Amino acid sequence: MATVLKNLSDYNADSIKSGKGQRIAIIVAEWNSEVTFALRDGAISSLKKHGVSESDIEIHNVPGAFELTLGAEWAGTDENIDAVICIGCVIKGETPHFDFICQGVTYGITELNISLSKPVIFAVLTTNTLAQAIDRSGGVHGNKGDEAAITALKMLELRDKMNK
Repeated sequence: MATVLKNLSDYNADSIKSGKGQRIAIIVAEWNSEVTFALRDGAISSLKKHGVSESDIEIHNVPGAFELTLGAEWAGTDENIDAVICIGCVIKGETPHFDFICQGVTYGITELNISLSKPVIFAVLTTNTLAQAIDRSGGVHGNKGDEAAITALKMLELRDKMNK
């Protein structure tokens, strides 16, 4: 496995432009909350570290990963929101439910990125076990919530560069 003993959340903080003045919505699935709330906290911490005011971060919970798409659409249609981060966790079980949820969410988020013309960042862990999810939500492999926040800021920077 390529991620063994590697923190995938490492990045050069100096390369990230300040997010001051940016309004970010974070849509969080309540299912697997031990993982998703840790991812949410990582995203919030990284956004604040890079200048986004706590008052410019909106947190909205949805029941599960499948509902992330609709929550993201509602947040993303708000003209005061600059980017949306979707946070969820789907752990593979014994049925094809995992495949259906992951496919549905992926299609939904892809469509939103096209229709909203603003970044919709998809940070949904898809793991085989709870232990793998914990390793990626603040454990040995970093926090995918951090990565989602950094991705949102980088995409907003790209938008600003392209709109000048």
